[in-house]
Amino acid sequence: MGIITDVVLPLALAFIMFTLGLGLTGEDFKRVFTQPKDFIVGMLSQVIVLPIVGIALVILWGDNLAPELAMGVMLIAAAPGGATSNILTSLGRGDVALSVSMTAVTSLLGLLTIPLIIGMSYEYIFGASQMQDFSITKIALSIFAIVTVPVLLGMLLRRLATGAALKFEPIAGKISTAFFILVLIGAIVKERNNVVSYFADAGLITLCLNVVMMFLAFYLAKLIKSGFKQRVAISIECGLQNGTLAIAIGSLLFAGGVYIIPAAIYSLIMFATSLVMVLIWRRHSEA
Repeated sequence: MGIITDVVLPLALAFIMFTLGLGLTGEDFKRVFTQPKDFIVGMLSQVIVLPIVGIALVILWGDNLAPELAMGVMLIAAAPGGATSNILTSLGRGDVALSVSMTAVTSLLGLLTIPLIIGMSYEYIFGASQMQDFSITKIALSIFAIVTVPVLLGMLLRRLATGAALKFEPIAGKISTAFFILVLIGAIVKERNNVVSYFADAGLITLCLNVVMMFLAFYLAKLIKSGFKQRVAISIECGLQNGTLAIAIGSLLFAGGVYIIPAAIYSLIMFATSLVMVLIWRRHSEA
C-alpha cells in the first residue's frame, strides 16, 4: 500500500480538487457578500460547530473508543465539505449556488482551519507530551500542495480557457468520482481483516456525528430565518465531508491504518443519510 498512500492517494485528491476548481467562478466568492447571513451560519457550522460536536462525541465515548479511532473521527470533523454536496443539494432542491460557495471557501480556508483543528485534537487525545512527534507545518504544506494549488489551477484554467474547461469538467467529474471510490475501497481493503470490528467500534460515533451535524446545521440556519433552500444547502454541506481529504491526511500523517477507518466509514454513511434527507426535503418542497 506504500505507493498508493504516498503517490496515488495525493494525486487522486489533487485531481478531485482540480475538478472542483474547474467549476468555480468569481461569482461563487462574491456570494460571501451577497448572502452574508446564510454564508456565515454555514461557515460557522462547518468550521466551528462540527469540530465541537466531534470532540464532544469523542469525550462521550471515552475509553470505549481507541485513541487512533478518536483521532480518525476528528480528521473527518476537520475536513471541509465535499464536492458531492453540490449534487445532493441540487437533488434536495436546495440552494446549489450557496453550496458551491461554501465548498469553495471552506476548501481554501482548510489551509488554516484543518491544521489548527487536527493539532488541538491530537494534543487533547494523545497529550501534550506527544506533540513533539506531530507537525502542524507538515499538515499545512500538505493541504497547500494537494488542495489549495489544484483548486487555484482549476480556477485559472476556467478563467483562461473557459470553453475547454467547460468541456472537460463533466469528464473530470466522472474521473473524480472513480478516484473517490478507488480511495475508499483501498482504505477498506487495507484494513479488511479488521473492518467488521472497526465498524462496530466507530460506526455509531460516525453516524452520530453525521446525523447530529446535519440536524444542528439545519436548525441553526432556521434560527436565523434562512430560507428552506438555504437550510438544505447548509445541512448537506455540513453532513457531506471531504472523506478523501481526511483519508489522505490520515495516511500522510499516521501512515493510514486505524486512523483512516472512521473517514472510510463516514464516507459510506454520509451518502445513505443524505439521500434519506433529500427524499424528505423533496417531499416537503412539493407539499
